[in-house]
Amino acid sequence: MAGAPNVRLSLSNRAENVLLVRQALSGLAEAVGLDPIALNDVSTAVTEACNNVVLHAYGGGEGPLEVELTATASGLDATVRDHGVGIKPGVAIAEELSGGIGLPVIQALSDSVTFGEPAGGGTEVEMHFEAPSSEPVPQDGGEDGAELEAIDHGFPGDVTLLTVGPTVVARGVVPRVLSTLAARAYFSTDRISDTQLLADALVAHADDASSAVHLSVGVSVEPRHLEIRVGPLRAGRARALFADASMDGLGPVLERLTDGHEVSPAGSAEVLDLKLAQRG
Repeated sequence: MAGAPNVRLSLSNRAENVLLVRQALSGLAEAVGLDPIALNDVSTAVTEACNNVVLHAYGGGEGPLEVELTATASGLDATVRDHGVGIKPGVAIAEELSGGIGLPVIQALSDSVTFGEPAGGGTEVEMHFEAPSSEPVPQDGGEDGAELEAIDHGFPGDVTLLTVGPTVVARGVVPRVLSTLAARAYFSTDRISDTQLLADALVAHADDASSAVHLSVGVSVEPRHLEIRVGPLRAGRARALFADASMDGLGPVLERLTDGHEVSPAGSAEVLDLKLAQRG
C-alpha cells in the first residue's frame, strides 16, 4: 500500500473489536464521499477478513489484529494483518480463511485481493475497491510532512491504538471509535455524548498541537472508565491547550468533560492523558 494509510488500527483479535474497524471505515467513507452501496461491499469484505483473524489466526487464543485503510484516487485500499499461524504450506487458501466461506466473499466484493506473509509471520490480506465517485483525501501539511506513528501508550489490558489523518478523516473516525469504546465501558447515553464532544474537540485542536499529518490515540477500556492518551504532541503545545480558556478553546472542554487530565513528557514531545468515568 503506497504512502501512509489514512487509518491504522492496532487491536486484539477480540470479536467486539471488529465493530471498531467498521466504525473507522464508516468515518473514512464519510470523508471521501463513498457511496453507501460501495461502503456496504467494502465493510462486508473487510469484516470477513477480520473475522478470520478472530476465529482462526491464534488457535482460539488472543493476538494482534492490525487494519490499515487508505483512500486513493481510484477508490479504497484495505489491509488486514495478523501474526498468527499464517497460511500453511500445501493448504488451499480457501480452506484456510474462515473455513472456505470468507474467501469467496472477499473475492466477490473486492476488485483485487492478494495474500501474503508479513514480517514475523502470519497472514496479510490486501484488498482494493474501485470507487471512482469517491473524493481523494486532501493531505494536511505538517511542518515537516512527517507521519505520526502510534506511540507505546503503556496501558494494560484491552487497548485500542488508532493512528488517523489528515484532519478531515480524523473528524469522522475518532468520534466514532471513542463513542463505541464509551459504550463498551457501559457509559450512559449522556456520557457517551460527552465522549463524542471530547473527541470532536481533540480533533479540532489537533493541528494546533502536532506538526505531523496523523494523530495517534491510545485507549484503555474498563467498566465505567476510559483512559485516553493522545500524542506525541509538540513540546509545550499540550499545556498551551489546557491554558486556552477561550470559549472555543480545548481547556474548558477538558475541565468540563474529563475526570482527570495531565501532560507527561515523551522524549522531546508531550503526551496528553485523559480520564473519563461514568458519572452519577
